[in-house]
Amino acid sequence: MPTTLRLATLFAPALLLASSALAGGIAGAPAPFDKGGVKIALIGYISAGDFFQAYQAGAEAQAKALGIDLQVFQGRQDAAQQREQVLQAINLGVKAIVIDHGQPEALADVAQQALDKGIKVVAFDVNLNNPAIPQVEQSDHRLAELALDQALKDNGTAFKAGYVYVAGFAPLDRRNEIWDKVKAANPGIVEAARFGTVSDTTATATADQAKAVFRANPDISVVFAPYDEFARGVKLAAADLGIQDKVKIYSADVSTADIQEITEKGSPWVATAATNPSVVGAVSIRAAALQIAGDQVPHQIVVEPALITQKQLRDAGVTTIDELAKKVPAFSTSTAVTASWIPAAAF
Repeated sequence: MPTTLRLATLFAPALLLASSALAGGIAGAPAPFDKGGVKIALIGYISAGDFFQAYQAGAEAQAKALGIDLQVFQGRQDAAQQREQVLQAINLGVKAIVIDHGQPEALADVAQQALDKGIKVVAFDVNLNNPAIPQVEQSDHRLAELALDQALKDNGTAFKAGYVYVAGFAPLDRRNEIWDKVKAANPGIVEAARFGTVSDTTATATADQAKAVFRANPDISVVFAPYDEFARGVKLAAADLGIQDKVKIYSADVSTADIQEITEKGSPWVATAATNPSVVGAVSIRAAALQIAGDQVPHQIVVEPALITQKQLRDAGVTTIDELAKKVPAFSTSTAVTASWIPAAAF
């Protein structure tokens, strides 16, 4: 992953989107939301993948409902660029900054600079180790537990496994803690190979790695890939090698594209555990808005996940995220950090 600042992007406008604020604000809302036009910055780290696009869409929808002028920056997996974008947001005079993923060592001090200027900060899936910064997460431990419980149910407690993991990302690190616990509790599970990468082309890069892993370890029957781009790459490798019927893939996160890949005929991707990324995006904006309005929010804000199996999707005829939300209501809403004056997001 690049860590040096690209000069071309440093001096180019990082702002990708500004949503229009509602002119009149929200009747009955506390200041400043009664007037509208509150500026909030959403600063991402990973820009590729359906999950992050859906997260941003949910954040935008909640911002629109609140009359927020949401300014979106994308770091494109460049830690130095994301750090610079936080400084840009501070200079723009935003009331809050939502940081979506990233590398803590590049963000902790600039996040503190924002706090020092009275700007509220919310972090999603990046642990900035700051008691003043609420942490939004998907209950990553529970995500991993749900997926791995299904793996044990399907395959027993003794199998050769491939594991896709990149250290240094808070959600993956938390999911890794559960993987380690499951292996310790089930000595028959042998981790035959560990691999993974995060980039602009995570799925295709992971596919290249997975093909080498499968060739070197033809007895791998289970792959735990706790990020959907990882799972997509492993599935692609299995298809290229013609071993779809010899391996089962268990993952985390879901999107419409994932559902189509999970339900297609012969797919080895048999289960995932997920929250609705649009809901998580909306929760992140609500956490920022409540702080701006002077309310206290929990330091740890958890959005609970659900297990989604290939069989469930096929039996229910689910082909899109919208259909999944309609048929599994718990997937489409969250009561985390909200208030009576906050309108529901439309997504």
